[in-house]
Amino acid sequence: MTATVRGGAFRLALLGAVATAVLAAGCASGGNQQGPARKALAAGETCGSIKQQLNRLDAKGVPSVIQSQAAGRKVSASQKADADLYNRLLNDYLGAQCHA
Repeated sequence: MTATVRGGAFRLALLGAVATAVLAAGCASGGNQQGPARKALAAGETCGSIKQQLNRLDAKGVPSVIQSQAAGRKVSASQKADADLYNRLLNDYLGAQCHA
């Protein structure tokens, strides 16, 4: 049950991030129906490899670390590094429109 809840939390967080990105892109484009340009992934990265890394970090509980940071709680250097990696990967995943 715990794995299902975590997976559900990841999907909910991802859905929220996607919705925010789509809304922001729509506002930035001024109604342009073409949408934002797809961001190129770094060499050796694929949508699948990024998704795997996000899933691994999700299983480690990194989204709760990110929430702790946002609430102003202190986190260890290792947790901060994981949170920074998670945010970079999520930005890459969304920027490359892997979710579409």
